[in-house]
Amino acid sequence: MSEAQPLPKNIGVVLFPGFQLLDAAGPLDALNILSLTHPLNLSILAHDLSPVSTRHHLHQAAGSNCQQSIVPTHTFANAPDDIEVLIIPGGTGSRKEENLDGVIEFLQKRWGSGGEEKKGALRWILTVCTGSAILAKSGVLDGRRATSNKKAFSWVREQNEKVEWVPKARWVKDGDIWTSSGIAAGIDMIYAWLEEVFGKETADLLADASEYERNRDPGNDRFAERWGAV
Repeated sequence: MSEAQPLPKNIGVVLFPGFQLLDAAGPLDALNILSLTHPLNLSILAHDLSPVSTRHHLHQAAGSNCQQSIVPTHTFANAPDDIEVLIIPGGTGSRKEENLDGVIEFLQKRWGSGGEEKKGALRWILTVCTGSAILAKSGVLDGRRATSNKKAFSWVREQNEKVEWVPKARWVKDGDIWTSSGIAAGIDMIYAWLEEVFGKETADLLADASEYERNRDPGNDRFAERWGAV
């Protein structure tokens, strides 16, 4: 990180009904630990301030009542202007347009789309799982390399053919946008991002504090073959 670019302090996470819990919680837990030594501010963003549940239509079909909810701190309409890092989880809920009310517009407002220059304070976007499909719908990924959940890869590709989808990757870095494969891959991605932005020593210390064994190879992705993405 150059002296002209101070370390980021302001984090935002986008939530929608039916998000995958670990997509959000994995990266956020690493940032929680980082915040013990580096001041961070977290904004949890959603369409409104009602608790956002992980429950989706497949739970209903199975007759399951097993879900968790997170209470937003802000709506998309009043999200802080100083968010520097935005995390977008995926999940089964991302497949239903009604669950994404306000999300696409928010991304376009904060970053622009179709090759536009990014706007305002936002410096990085990090997506986990089908969060990249949501970002692709906004046009932000046009002309960029990206990856996603390999079990859902065929559907993800259909969301935007202008994206250079990488079928075999644990995570992909394209400039200031990072995308990861499914669910747990977001944890490897956040540590890779932390290493680039905060340094290797910090990233390794955070991983060790979590007793987490990092996958350091972005191309190490056995799930591409397992789920037929390649």
